[in-house]
Amino acid sequence: MKIGFFDSGIGGITVLYDTLKVLPNEDYIYYADTLNVPYGPKPKDEVKKYIFNAIDFIIEQGVKAVVIACNTATSVAIEELRNKYSILIIGMEPAVKPAIEKSKDINERVLVTATALTLKEEKLHNLIYKLDNEHVVDLLPLPGLVEFSERLEFNEEIVLPYLKEQLFKYELSNYEAVVLGCTHFSYYKDMVKKLFPSNVSIIDGNIGTAKNLKRILKEMNSLNEGNGSITFYNSGIRVEDKAGVHRYNTLFKRMDSINEQN
Repeated sequence: MKIGFFDSGIGGITVLYDTLKVLPNEDYIYYADTLNVPYGPKPKDEVKKYIFNAIDFIIEQGVKAVVIACNTATSVAIEELRNKYSILIIGMEPAVKPAIEKSKDINERVLVTATALTLKEEKLHNLIYKLDNEHVVDLLPLPGLVEFSERLEFNEEIVLPYLKEQLFKYELSNYEAVVLGCTHFSYYKDMVKKLFPSNVSIIDGNIGTAKNLKRILKEMNSLNEGNGSITFYNSGIRVEDKAGVHRYNTLFKRMDSINEQN
């Protein structure tokens, strides 16, 4: 059986990219809700409807697990999803814990970036409250990165000015770690890294999610049931045209480029 991946758009490809390294012998369904992206600025109840429609569709395809490769969707709906479905559902949350652990000894700050909706949600604030004893965490929404990535805009001359503008009020040398708390943001890891001192860690939760998925599937004796094939759906419509397939191939190449730099 296949593994389903869901995101509001193409951000979850960054998680699937790392999962293919960890679980190459599985088959995958990737569902991008391209008709309704971005989720970040939308009302919570509206976003929930989109999420449940997508997960209903994915489960109908016959999958053994679903990865909610979207921090926003996880923050607003993960508990309700697990209550409704009996299938394994893996969520994502901003990698606040490893970031704070990096800053503990030197008491430098941590910048958590995400969508506006994720940053407003109780789930994230509870996580920070539990971990951030020294009050070192700052929060920054970066909605422009979602819009850029959905347009496949990876030109530094366009993206870097946006990042510099958003970071203008922060003293970047005070930070030990930056958390990329939206899967779309991982396409810009290299550009974020350029703006901070070289000692600053740029962290996302992608590889941790992939390893968690592998661990649970192993416990379920449900590993290695495919050959790495991926079927793409845009809001329930299977992607078969050359332009659509090329779009996804471009995203994998973008991740290859970032991976080669690290």
